[in-house]
Amino acid sequence: MMHKDNCFYLGRIVKKHSFKGEVVIKLDTDEPELYGNLESVFVDLGNNLVPFFIEKSSLSKGTMLRLKFEGVDSEEDAEAILRSGIYLPIDLLPKLTGDKFYYHEVIGFDIKDSSFGTVGVIKEINDSSAQPLFVVDREGKEIFIPMIDDFIKKVDRENKTIEVVTPEGLIDLYL
Repeated sequence: MMHKDNCFYLGRIVKKHSFKGEVVIKLDTDEPELYGNLESVFVDLGNNLVPFFIEKSSLSKGTMLRLKFEGVDSEEDAEAILRSGIYLPIDLLPKLTGDKFYYHEVIGFDIKDSSFGTVGVIKEINDSSAQPLFVVDREGKEIFIPMIDDFIKKVDRENKTIEVVTPEGLIDLYL
């Protein structure tokens, strides 16, 4: 059984395309071309991620991916999976390098601030606000650091550290 923890959200089935069961997925990605030739995806059906195999797919209009799943052969079949989320295993994500990172891969990294020193450990990323935030645990206290490109100086995967430069006083607000 595949769990969401081991997957990333790729998009959602937004509409039916034909009476033969084809569907259109709106991809949630900056690089839709990476996902034009998938063999299978996981469809979120009532809290279960179910593998669906892809007979054919074509990318149309930017992030719209038109798909024909094996076994989804009618409008009724397509209707049953409409609006479902689409997931892929995390290990299918293209590896990021340099100072770009996926949220899930920096959980557990240390955050070091240029003037403050070691702030703490990234516990989670809060992306429900307009500006995503590092949620940092410092000896039981939560510190929120906005994920702004200008703040992020270096992502050191080898030492599991992110170096940031935050405005003076930001970290002290929380202590």
